[in-house]
Amino acid sequence: MAIRTYNGWDSLFLQEFQKPYFVQLKKFLVEQYATHTVYPPKSLMLSAFDHTAFDDVNVVILGQDPYYNPHQAMGMSFSVPKGVPAPKSLVNIFQEIQTDLGRPSIVEGGDLTVWAKQGVLLLNTVLTVQHGMPNSHKGKGWEIFTDEVIKALNNRRRGVVFLLWGRNALAKKSLVTNPQHLVLTAPHPSPLSAYQGFFGCKHFSKANEFLAKQHREICW
Repeated sequence: MAIRTYNGWDSLFLQEFQKPYFVQLKKFLVEQYATHTVYPPKSLMLSAFDHTAFDDVNVVILGQDPYYNPHQAMGMSFSVPKGVPAPKSLVNIFQEIQTDLGRPSIVEGGDLTVWAKQGVLLLNTVLTVQHGMPNSHKGKGWEIFTDEVIKALNNRRRGVVFLLWGRNALAKKSLVTNPQHLVLTAPHPSPLSAYQGFFGCKHFSKANEFLAKQHREICW
């Protein structure tokens, strides 16, 4: 797998790509993309890192795995390309922003690139999925890779807000051991679980309250 990003992630990627688990993951992905419809497109697999440099990360939004319907997944958690209707989970995120901040999100449509450019790393625990089959690439190695991403960010001096949404994301909580970071957890914004605690979590205002102490802010 070629390294396409030069945003400070290169050393981590070089290290991980050579490990046995990632060699096996790459073989699995080659077979999957050759024989099945897999999302996102290969060119967008690491898109979250293309849009948010390592040193620029202010917030990590951690989801589950990519959208598994056509034209939706673009390599950034919860984001869809311009012109694609926002899925229900993203609609629920926008609803929580409206309730929490008292105004609509600045996002037009469902493309969250505007967040990524402000230092919001839109990461999933698993970075690929087979068409129509959520969690189909779970347990193939991606979780190890995203563990290492979280560990690298945990070692940074500047405080980061980790928004862990859903059971798979919550499993990463133990990796954030540095007390200078803020970890906020909630159920997944999916319609199946949003009413179980995602709505009313106020993660967006809480994130900005934390960042304001370091003279930073995300315009959600």
